[in-house]
Amino acid sequence: MTDSTRADALPLHMQISELMIRDIAAGRLVDGQRLPPERQLAEAHGTTVRTLRKALAVLELQGLLERRQGSGNYVRAGGQPVSVYSMFRLEHAQGGGGLPNARILSVDLTDKDAGQPDYGTSAQGTRFRRLRFLDRTPIAVEEIWLDAGAGAIPRDQVQDSLYLTYKRSLKLWITRAEDRVGLGVVPDWAPEAFAPRPGATCAYIERLSWAQGPRAVEFSRTWYDHERALYVQRLI
Repeated sequence: MTDSTRADALPLHMQISELMIRDIAAGRLVDGQRLPPERQLAEAHGTTVRTLRKALAVLELQGLLERRQGSGNYVRAGGQPVSVYSMFRLEHAQGGGGLPNARILSVDLTDKDAGQPDYGTSAQGTRFRRLRFLDRTPIAVEEIWLDAGAGAIPRDQVQDSLYLTYKRSLKLWITRAEDRVGLGVVPDWAPEAFAPRPGATCAYIERLSWAQGPRAVEFSRTWYDHERALYVQRLI
């Protein structure tokens, strides 16, 4: 679980529901499985029964949980649940979705570099550099560029989920994305917490993302540690 006291962290009940949604998608929680008693589950997540029940209510609303009076809570897998991290494709290499979270390294308005594809309407973009985690394990470094024409986001408004940040700050909904997966070279700004060192070859993702309009508005580069994380795309 992330540190829920951070200003950019999701509310604790959303952290729990997101983690469970990803574990259902990854098959770690299977259809028909009975969850542990609520008090035990709350203790496992380091929270209160009241907060846990708020998380379970999110799952029930999405049809991912059946609550049987006197019997317990049962997983109902299948379909396409609404998730803050529905487009985040990295999962623990040893199994399980894990809860994505991030540490912001820098936020800058700057000129787009020559290595980027044509997107947006401006020659500049807001560049976010972040260290990404699954639970508490650092698994990737990211460089995300939001076209300057889409608007500016103050650093203190940046959340763990950038797509949620775009919705709240700019009324911008990312509706689809195109990923290209291959190999890349770890950039020189990668922090020491990221195991592959700058200059090393590692797994790499480039993504173009579209919002409500016909032109892409975001371009991102992700370098990830293939020993700790896997890229997973599921077709439902």
